Amino acid sequence: MVSNDILRRLRYVFDYSDLKLTEIFALADHKVSLEQLKCWLLRDDEEGYQELGDSDFALFLNGYVNFMRGKREGVQPPAESRLNNNIVFVKLKIALNLKAEEILEILELADFTLGKAELSAFFRNPSNKHYRKCNDQVLRRFLKGIQVKYRPSEQT
Repeated sequence: MVSNDILRRLRYVFDYSDLKLTEIFALADHKVSLEQLKCWLLRDDEEGYQELGDSDFALFLNGYVNFMRGKREGVQPPAESRLNNNIVFVKLKIALNLKAEEILEILELADFTLGKAELSAFFRNPSNKHYRKCNDQVLRRFLKGIQVKYRPSEQT
């Protein structure tokens, strides 16, 4: 999935202002201007749109974990230079403090059924023989389920 889309969806679901998003970036020790943020939040067919790179989005996700769970003591984890859906899924799971059963319930809210073993395969080390790549559909349904759970009156 495109990082810009995920950022827009999270912003909408949790009703974050532009200022709040810049504060979340700052929690990962990354300063982002409001102008830059606005370019990332535009749709790809709008003038001024800029793609949110993997390293910037990884910093946002690290800041989001800090925002939702509290900043841990000591050295902060480095931001990944390359992201995939599995990494994004793991970081959102950590930030929202979700257990496997809760994730499965969220997926059900988006009319998507997944087994517990299938879900755990997304969170395994890529070198594990049971690792499974998370495709766009699964991540999209997870984000849709989050929207249904946290903004139930405004389903789209």
